[in-house]
Amino acid sequence: MDAEGQKEHLKAYGITYWTLERNAKVKWLLNYRGGSFLLPDSEEIKRECQIRGVSFEIISDSKTEQILTEISSPSQNMEAVVLEKAPKIAVYSPKGSLPWDDAVTMVLTYAEIPYTVVYDEEVLTDQLLLYDWLHLHHEDFTGQYGKFYRAYRAAPWYIEEKKNAENLAAKLGYSKVSEAKRDVALKIRDYVVGGGFMFAMCSATDSFDIALSAEGVDICEVMFDGDPSEAGYQSKIDYSKTFAFKDYILERSPMVYEFSSIDMTTKRRISKETDYFTLMDYSAKWDPIPCMLVQNHTALVKGFMGQTTSYTPDHIKSNVLVMGENKSNGEARYIHGIKGKGFFTFYGGHDPEDYQHRVGDAKTELALHPNSPGYRLILNNVLFPAAKKKKQKT
Repeated sequence: MDAEGQKEHLKAYGITYWTLERNAKVKWLLNYRGGSFLLPDSEEIKRECQIRGVSFEIISDSKTEQILTEISSPSQNMEAVVLEKAPKIAVYSPKGSLPWDDAVTMVLTYAEIPYTVVYDEEVLTDQLLLYDWLHLHHEDFTGQYGKFYRAYRAAPWYIEEKKNAENLAAKLGYSKVSEAKRDVALKIRDYVVGGGFMFAMCSATDSFDIALSAEGVDICEVMFDGDPSEAGYQSKIDYSKTFAFKDYILERSPMVYEFSSIDMTTKRRISKETDYFTLMDYSAKWDPIPCMLVQNHTALVKGFMGQTTSYTPDHIKSNVLVMGENKSNGEARYIHGIKGKGFFTFYGGHDPEDYQHRVGDAKTELALHPNSPGYRLILNNVLFPAAKKKKQKT
């Protein structure tokens, strides 16, 4: 899985998942040749690699033992992590959403990793318990319809999505979309606290935490929920309820395309040509969790924008790991933490291979980006729940 040896990095994750589905164990060789996978030698696996165009090497038992001995050496920052079971994947997304509206569904489809789409009804009826891993679509959990009001309030798609959201909330017994989304966020919180793995991108990251912190507080203006927001609502925000963020100031104006001071999209002073972020280096033996999540064939990843592009460091809680950052621009891009018995990862930006994705833009063709480092970070998270559970430091 190094830069020179693999032609199809993204599909290699699909091969690994496919192998796990067939009840075979895989070793993930952290920091060895870009985070390579050690699979059983079988004609079926070799044939599948050839069909999907995934590069592989056949090594002898003695060579395998030599590699594992090298990896186990205390002098090497490497580790062999056993992957035991293919995790069941759920993607939180509106049923009418196009598959290419979301980077995660695109890369899961490209890598040929199966997933199930769930939405508010499934979440509120506790169906998340059927899944090991949950991705949050670029959703607005605050009930403000993505803060698209100023630019798109007269657009047919905006009017239709607002109507659909209101109808679904009413069907579920809510008078306001914001109340339905609040309870969805609380159910997702409980899923993670109980041991689930949650991965979120773009606006699903900060809007999720904002919804948790505003539980019981009306922060929506009249055009969103039919009545004015609660007086002095900023002072009623409870940061102790959030996963990752603290001390942020909510954006009050419905005419501003922003949720809060968490996001750095409008504060960024960097050109597309110089927009990169750096992945942190972790001890494979002592910090295997973040080490798994940053496995890549490069430590330098191209930046990309979204409604929520990156995070203000001062708003990140001290117990949350910043795994990817742009120090020169003073922003965090990729963060991870523990909540109860579960884990969460937040990834800023919309599409790792579409620098400034806009409403209505064509989908990204991942066949043109088979070695995307930015997309590899998503797939690291997909395989993370497959790792053999043992007491680990983070």
